[in-house]
Amino acid sequence: MEYEWKPDEQGLQQILQLLKESQSPDTTIQRTVQQKLEQLNQYPDFNNYLIFVLTKLKSEDEPTRSLSGLILKNNVKAHFQNFPNGVTDFIKSECLNNIGDSSPLIRATVGILITTIASKGELQNWPDLLPKLCSLLDSEDYNTCEGAFGALQKICEDSAEILDSDVLDRPLNIMIPKFLQFFKHSSPKIRSHAVACVNQFIISRTQALMLHIDSFIENLFALAGDEEPEVRKNVCRALVMLLEVRMDRLLPHMHNIVEYMLQRTQDQDENVALEACEFWLTLAEQPICQTHTVQASAIFQNHMSSYMNITRIFLLKNTQGDVEEDETIPDSEQDIRPRFHRSRTVAQQHDEDGIEEEEEDDDEIDDDDTISDWNLRKCSAAALDVLANVYRDELLPHILPLLKELLFHHEWVVKESGILVLGAIAEGCMQGMIPYLPELIPHLIQCLSDKKALVRSITCWTLSRYAHWVVSQPPDTYLKPLMTELLKRILDSNKRVQEAACSAFATLEEEACTELVPYLAYILDTLVFAFSKYQHKNLLILYDAIGTLADSVGHHLNKPEYIQMLMPPLIQKWNMLKDEDKDLFPLLECLSSVATALQSGFLPYCEPVYQRCVNLVQKTLAQAMLNNAQPDQYEAPDKDFMIVALDLLSGLAEGLGGNIEQLVARSNILTLMYQCMQDKMPEVRQSSFALLGDLTKACFQHVKPCIADFMPILGTNLNPEFISVCNNATWAIGEISIQMGIEMQPYIPMVLHQLVEIINRPNTPKTLLENTGTIRLNSITIGRLGYVCPQEVAPMLQQFIRPWCTSLRNIRDNEEKDSAFRGICTMISVNPIVFDFRSYADTSSSFVTGYLMIIYFLQILHGFKNQVGDENWRRFSDQFPLPLKERLAAFYGV
Repeated sequence: MEYEWKPDEQGLQQILQLLKESQSPDTTIQRTVQQKLEQLNQYPDFNNYLIFVLTKLKSEDEPTRSLSGLILKNNVKAHFQNFPNGVTDFIKSECLNNIGDSSPLIRATVGILITTIASKGELQNWPDLLPKLCSLLDSEDYNTCEGAFGALQKICEDSAEILDSDVLDRPLNIMIPKFLQFFKHSSPKIRSHAVACVNQFIISRTQALMLHIDSFIENLFALAGDEEPEVRKNVCRALVMLLEVRMDRLLPHMHNIVEYMLQRTQDQDENVALEACEFWLTLAEQPICQTHTVQASAIFQNHMSSYMNITRIFLLKNTQGDVEEDETIPDSEQDIRPRFHRSRTVAQQHDEDGIEEEEEDDDEIDDDDTISDWNLRKCSAAALDVLANVYRDELLPHILPLLKELLFHHEWVVKESGILVLGAIAEGCMQGMIPYLPELIPHLIQCLSDKKALVRSITCWTLSRYAHWVVSQPPDTYLKPLMTELLKRILDSNKRVQEAACSAFATLEEEACTELVPYLAYILDTLVFAFSKYQHKNLLILYDAIGTLADSVGHHLNKPEYIQMLMPPLIQKWNMLKDEDKDLFPLLECLSSVATALQSGFLPYCEPVYQRCVNLVQKTLAQAMLNNAQPDQYEAPDKDFMIVALDLLSGLAEGLGGNIEQLVARSNILTLMYQCMQDKMPEVRQSSFALLGDLTKACFQHVKPCIADFMPILGTNLNPEFISVCNNATWAIGEISIQMGIEMQPYIPMVLHQLVEIINRPNTPKTLLENTGTIRLNSITIGRLGYVCPQEVAPMLQQFIRPWCTSLRNIRDNEEKDSAFRGICTMISVNPIVFDFRSYADTSSSFVTGYLMIIYFLQILHGFKNQVGDENWRRFSDQFPLPLKERLAAFYGV
């Protein structure tokens, strides 16, 4: 029996009045209306009125009817489970009966409403929805067909996964062949819907689509020249996705597809062109393009010149406003991107041979930053970057003629696009570009003074991409003139140029490191002057440039004249900022680097800085406790304040060493750290373990009483799933063991098994890079534990000696490696088993620092030789590679 409902006339008028008022520009009226609408939600049939206005009240204007549907949609989102059954059924039947409304706006609103109900888990409870919508596709009435397709497209977007599951008995098996029939429909809107629906299932390689893949591709090709831009856009999008998942099916047609994409890259409709431009990015990233398929490469090479010409057109489209001097115009808040703090990790400090943990690449196309949309210019530049990384110097014959034409052009727009191309290919084509750089770098340095701000800013970015080469040349040739000009641009009258120059200078600092020491006074003079000149956004980038300078030159910054220049403006900003201000993040990061570099030079400033960091940690923890206890009354805190404060405390401990002892003694930092070490957010634990390691080195007398509480927590965090947390915990355990000595005994069982397990983890190519740092840290920490407690660790020697030797063979000698090796030697003397001696000998013979170490190693070597006898030793040592034999003979006489 159908649910019958009729509105009360008075109630209907009241709701219509509210809907009209809610369209008022007056925010006070809007707020009142909002409150009244929320009160009406208490009445079970309020939603009936809303659907009635949307579907039946055709005398009303469309915006009011649509608004009624959107309010109902929000109610479905928030309260659907509380709707009475009759109301739910009435809404569902009204939606299906009105999906073909004559108004496109009402059809779209009904479609959104259907999708929202479906996404609330209702696809299972609405079994006739999909069959009904699919049958409506066959309606001869255009509005009904288009409305049903619009709803189906939204359902495919929102519920793709469940449509391909057994829960619904796999409706896609019927839907996909049905959609394919409509690729040839007379209406462009319907054709567009049909392609968009099928596109939702490409990336997930949905079985129902894969069964019809050839038919799908054939139908796509038939639509290649469609007059409707939306259809062409969806065709391009489909081909880009198919390139990722079914390259095998596209390969026979690749020549034609490349031709087609070249045409579409020049499409008059910019959205189609942008979609087509993505094709080159995706093609270049395909392994098939990078390795064995000569065909794909050859086709692409043949078309490269055409692509370069198209790219040239797009690179000329710099969509930025051409404001030259804007340094006095205050920044609007939306100009300032949210910043994400990267928590302190100790792994990099242990990767002495240059292999670091992978980090996000900050070196992206630095273009049109204030316009956040992905545009053709950015896409073309990104495609060039990817292509350069794939084809390397093979790309240059296609690019050099274009570059020559653009770079020295008299029109600034053309020259600017050439500079962007030069920057985009820097990484991939560096080797091939080297012969041209002696001419190009001076030209670019000259372009830094161009009268057009856009030329100056893109030149900063491009020069930063060649900073590595610049630094490898004699400093007076390029480094000095580049640095001089970049520093002038840091004080440019255009904010965009200031930003680009600051970022480029930070890159130069990382590459040049101590090469900058002779120019420190000049550099600091400029950076400090920028403090008085910069608006809000660029100030945050300036902090980064100063922090990077401190990281790059280290203790060379610790001179009274430099400290006198740098610290007053930093402390002035520090005093101005409130504890709740997120601008504290970059400033705290900057001060952390400065404190580490200045060492004792930071002492006059350390007390207020230390105290504020402790307060920030305490406040955040207190707020988190309130939020856990009463989430309705108290907001969750932003834990980044605590993370950055912990990292600055680490910087202080590292920089000040023993001088931090009194500050620690007068504060409750260890109690706070105990809480932070158990926080559910990995980044908080990561930073607290780094601080624990640094305080252990700086003032162990204060840490020691807490060791019994700290060690079990460190043991439970030896979980490689959170790689940086695990690394910092491992490092802290190693530092604690050196300080504890024999008193470490009771804690060995809490950590040793996990450390040995991690050191033996198999490497996949994906984890190899990050594992390298982790396994080294583990090796050093296991060695240190063995050094202080050999009896406890030695029985496990056979389980870790081979990966231990492999991981430490190539790292440079330092204090940590020294203590780790002493540990291994001590363990071998306690447990002189016949183990993989060849690995050990190879590792140890490369480690010759320290008289004591040589004596240790001699004892082990000769002990082993005596144990196996001369004959066995000769047979054994004959297997050694020649360099190892020579080293053992030269250093140890065996």
